Amino acid sequence: MATKQDFWKEIEEAKNIVVLGHIGPDGDCVGSCLGFYNYMKDNYPEKPVDVYLGGVKEKLAFLGGADEVLLEPQEKTYDLCLSLDCATLERLGDFAPLYESAKRTVCIDHHASNPGFGDLCYIDANASSASEMVFHFLDEAKIGQECAEALYLGMVHDTGVFKYENTSPETMQIAGTLMGKGARNRYVIEETFYKKNFTQNKMWAKALDAATLYSGGRIIVSCVTKDVFDECGATAKDTGGIADTLRSTDGVECAIWLHNCHESGEFGCSIRSNGLVDANQIAAEFGGGGHKQAAGCRIEGEKEDIIKRMVELAEAQLPPLPKEEVVIADEDLAELNEEAEKEEVKKAPTK
Repeated sequence: MATKQDFWKEIEEAKNIVVLGHIGPDGDCVGSCLGFYNYMKDNYPEKPVDVYLGGVKEKLAFLGGADEVLLEPQEKTYDLCLSLDCATLERLGDFAPLYESAKRTVCIDHHASNPGFGDLCYIDANASSASEMVFHFLDEAKIGQECAEALYLGMVHDTGVFKYENTSPETMQIAGTLMGKGARNRYVIEETFYKKNFTQNKMWAKALDAATLYSGGRIIVSCVTKDVFDECGATAKDTGGIADTLRSTDGVECAIWLHNCHESGEFGCSIRSNGLVDANQIAAEFGGGGHKQAAGCRIEGEKEDIIKRMVELAEAQLPPLPKEEVVIADEDLAELNEEAEKEEVKKAPTK
């Protein structure tokens, strides 16, 4: 099994390093990549490190190093490539060739579905986030403010502000350490997790209005199509957090958020669970993935067919609904008994 020492041996021997994350990078992906980048910049300035990501959301652009992220693959071969928060090689998207051409590769991830791709693989499904995993590779005494803030943000986003089941006592201790290093907890949480602009609030309203309950109120589904996006002047980037809001509905065990903001028949799907349903298992049916309580995928097809199939997959993991007990009032019971007696009289043989 690869050790921390093995990891740093790779770092020391590499003349240049590239860091990659998954397509559609979320908070943990960006946080883990920039956390490592800032640590290297602070402590190993002589060693070139490039970060490639398919974009950094505007609300995360304040992170140190965000303006230095490369958005397009380049014709370049690196000594060492790090894949962070990515479950499969395919999920590296257009940057996968950089991983494949690197002389040495390291995979650090917390997705249970990760098969382990790389010369060194560090997979821990019990970790709250890739950012938490990256923290363990670093010398705590050498962590600067920009590194700390990036890792803290990653942990905040993948734990739903420390409320998901993947939040452990160790997670909270690390978060406290990072705050002690200068991570601005209130700013990170308020500005990147909760704050919404007017367009986003309009999309939230549309999504909630379109929501429907299934399976006795245990499954909630909302689906919004291109006409609604056009009406609100919104894009897919304006839908963050909707799935989590749907999941917070009283009695709901699984929330499914479907959206299509393009002319194509492909829907983006976010699945959230409160524990009884494995969201990752549902997403995997459509080539997606994630974690037990949060996963995603993309699906081609008709809206009604997709909703029907998603509900079936979620309901299959839930216990059967209890049979409804029929409660009969006393006066109704007396009437039923009287009618039964009359029937018995009719059936009685005549002398």
